[in-house]
Amino acid sequence: MSIEKIVEQALQDGYLTPVMEAEVGRICDNAVELSIEEYMALDRLMGALLTGEVVAVSRKQFINVMEELVLTEAIARVAEIEATSESSLDVGDIAAYALNRLPPLYATTEEGANYQRQRAKAELQELIVQQVGAAIVRNIDRPNDDRTPVGGGKSTNEMLLGQVSALLQAYAPHFEEKTQSQQ
Repeated sequence: MSIEKIVEQALQDGYLTPVMEAEVGRICDNAVELSIEEYMALDRLMGALLTGEVVAVSRKQFINVMEELVLTEAIARVAEIEATSESSLDVGDIAAYALNRLPPLYATTEEGANYQRQRAKAELQELIVQQVGAAIVRNIDRPNDDRTPVGGGKSTNEMLLGQVSALLQAYAPHFEEKTQSQQ
């Protein structure tokens, strides 16, 4: 999208979104020289921002408190294991595995983050410990050289068909029996 179109959209909507702002920045950074039209559009945008005709939507910063809780638990457990054995574990893999099985706990302020931490420690600490433990067991049972790349050599269609088939078997194990008896 061009600077002119972005400015036109911002003037029409009355808002300059973070995505629009980033795109203008990217265009300006990559351009050797801006055209007169681009300078004029940027000038119109600046004027509209100064008068309040266009409002810049702030980038909302947020954190997932669950990530820090899982990482803290994973690092402590991995350090224990690596200190007492020859095993070398991947903290990133362990954290990702556990996080995929735990609810996210997002916050936008430090106060909200503190609330989420307290809530998680009171209600979810045992579940966090269990999921990190399961991730460690899985990581130990599956050495680094035994990992299959995404796709595992199969075509995307074969993988998708296998995944859909597995889902259907898990969620509708008796579907074919019902379908055949209705015929």
